Amino acid sequence: MRLLVLMLIFVSTLSFADTKPQLPLHQDTNVEYQQLQKLNLELNALAKEATSTTGSSLDVVRLQLLNKNKELRKTLTDLIDDKKADKKLLLKQVEQQIKFAAEAEKFLQTKVERDQKDLDNAKDTDKLVALKALTESRDFIILVLNEEWENYQWMEHLGKPDPEAIKALKNNIEHRLDFMSASLTFGSQAIDLNNKQLKSATGDELKALQVTQLLAQRQVDSDTKNLTDLVKLADNMGIDTAEYKRLLFEQTGNVTDDLLNSKVMWSIITSWTTDFSSWLFENLPQMIFKVIIFIFIIFAFKTLKNVVRKMVTRAVSTKNLKMSMLMQEFFISMSGKIVFAIGILIALSQVGLNLAPILTGFGVAGIIIGFALQDTLSNFASGMMLLIYRPFDVGDLVEAGSITGKVSHMSLVNTTIKTFSNEIIIVPNSKIWGDIIKNVTHEKVRRIDMVFGIGYSDDIEKTERVLQDIVESHPSVLRSPEPNIKLHTLNSSSVDFIVRPWVKTDDYWDVYWDITREVKMRFDREGISIPFPQQDVHLHMVEKAIESKTA
Repeated sequence: MRLLVLMLIFVSTLSFADTKPQLPLHQDTNVEYQQLQKLNLELNALAKEATSTTGSSLDVVRLQLLNKNKELRKTLTDLIDDKKADKKLLLKQVEQQIKFAAEAEKFLQTKVERDQKDLDNAKDTDKLVALKALTESRDFIILVLNEEWENYQWMEHLGKPDPEAIKALKNNIEHRLDFMSASLTFGSQAIDLNNKQLKSATGDELKALQVTQLLAQRQVDSDTKNLTDLVKLADNMGIDTAEYKRLLFEQTGNVTDDLLNSKVMWSIITSWTTDFSSWLFENLPQMIFKVIIFIFIIFAFKTLKNVVRKMVTRAVSTKNLKMSMLMQEFFISMSGKIVFAIGILIALSQVGLNLAPILTGFGVAGIIIGFALQDTLSNFASGMMLLIYRPFDVGDLVEAGSITGKVSHMSLVNTTIKTFSNEIIIVPNSKIWGDIIKNVTHEKVRRIDMVFGIGYSDDIEKTERVLQDIVESHPSVLRSPEPNIKLHTLNSSSVDFIVRPWVKTDDYWDVYWDITREVKMRFDREGISIPFPQQDVHLHMVEKAIESKTA
């Protein structure tokens, strides 16, 4: 505001010098004409007062001068819209405004050039103040340009158009649009460059770059505002602004109605296509080289993974280590995965990807996932305990997690069990570790527990000899430990013998079924009965009750 008032003072004598107080603007008694005459007189008086006033009073006079000029233009607008107004008088006033605006533009342009030099030569501590002055000067130039366009519109409305002046003004606006768009592009590029330098800067260099970055951002904000205002003015003047609207969209990202304009859309698409083609042309050879390096590293580490797996397989299969199959599979699987993961990280680093944020992100993500997947972590911990304490191994027949079957596979989170009916059941490790685990086939030798009953009338010694002969004659029954055949229980309907031979674990069910079948056949041949549960019921009738009924 202060700059505009100074400019008003500078050109006040040019604008209103020929307006003499003793001569009325019009002999008519119209209120608007009288108001226009009064404003001209007051403007002259304020301009003279401003040239001789100092201190705080000067600010008051300057503000009054600015408001008076706005009031004059408003009154002038109302008179121009009045069809009965004196066009000659109005033309004279508009010509004064045109002259005023032209002189103001020259003054402000000189001020902008001086402010730009002051900014270039200013120290870092004074650059923000110098930039503020430059920004104000540019803002006021745009304000004056708007008034110039309005002045020429008034001239055309009053029947005295000036196409040459309008053409010159359009050329001026187009020149300023080009300059402001170039300044905005340069400022954006400077900010991008500073951002890259800030990542590696330290100490005094960092502080200097931060000041430069602040100035560049302020400059870009000012250029964006000025270009936006110029585009609005250019649209009113019928100038093609598609390229500048595209630049503003790319700079601010603001979605406006201008994007629906076909020219603006085509400018954006063309710019993106050109930028992409230029970027692709400049970076394609380097990208191809990086892709080749990436593929080569991945292939090399995939081969290395297989080599490491074989080495680990040989190492964990050593008899001295006495590792379970589950533990062996765990180390073999993890060794290959770790090697391949390292290969991926190295490959990504070679194509220019910064691994620090990725690893940091993995750490943060690990904490979040840890809270979200507590049950999975519980299974993981249980899987580690199963691998360490080895209650069973692959191929063992187990009863775990209320499931009976053979262990087919195990991971860190679950165990796969194949049942006798050939069903695959996947049991979470936490359910197995938190329950009773029965490993049926862990030991190489097992005892078969069988019970056979005979009738109370059968020969006990003969039965013992028959059972002994059946057990000893089976080729899979071990001689040591010795089989145990004893009379065990006198039940309500049978005399029970226990038969407990020892066999290899793999022969358990074959021997169990063979002996059971042979006992039935031999007992039938030897005349030894196998009783089934029975109960005798005795009925006792009272004689008196019978006599009373017969009577």
